[in-house]
Amino acid sequence: MAEEVKLFRTWSSGYALRIVWALKLKGIEYETIFEDLTNKSPSLLQYNPIHGKVPVLVHDGKPVCESLVILEYVDETWKHNPLLPQDPCEKSMARFWANFGDDKLMKSISQLFIAREKDQDVAAVEALENLKLVEEQLKGKKFFHGETIGYLDLAFGWFADFVSILEEIMSLKLVDGERFPHLSSWIQHFIDAPVIRDCWPPRDKMIIKFQVMREKYLAAATPK
Repeated sequence: MAEEVKLFRTWSSGYALRIVWALKLKGIEYETIFEDLTNKSPSLLQYNPIHGKVPVLVHDGKPVCESLVILEYVDETWKHNPLLPQDPCEKSMARFWANFGDDKLMKSISQLFIAREKDQDVAAVEALENLKLVEEQLKGKKFFHGETIGYLDLAFGWFADFVSILEEIMSLKLVDGERFPHLSSWIQHFIDAPVIRDCWPPRDKMIIKFQVMREKYLAAATPK
């Protein structure tokens, strides 16, 4: 009997893209269910009643929530083309850096994204410090785990797209080949990989989405 695999996502979610990439790398067939988070479906609320967020992977009726948790579930369930390192220490470090990406890097980049022009230099300090730490992890490597795309590449995949969107909207250069040669090289290798490249959401729509988002944050932060 064929497995039933469903992925609840939105068209633009970088968290959900992690799972799209993982399933494609594993060659797993699945059904995509696009959600409107302003009008969440009863199914999404049933499968993720705590947070009501995407992504949610439903495998043979069993829901798995939170993107990093889902990545590990996918890797443990379909063991071919492994994503995580096999060595326990390396596996633990991969989890550490994935959490660093979400807890530290993403938050500092987001703070820069919503900063007013006069505050951007201050907001950039923490983001640049975090980027330096990520840069160190890529020295001598094509991808985070070596020569092939793995768990950490998928965990940091949101950054490969979002940083260029941020740079375009804010007319700044955050990551360049001189300051971050290894990170710049990784971004190019990652976005050029066919399994990754074919899944990106439309860039023009992403630009509009994040422009609107930034304008709303700035308007809300402006004293009235």
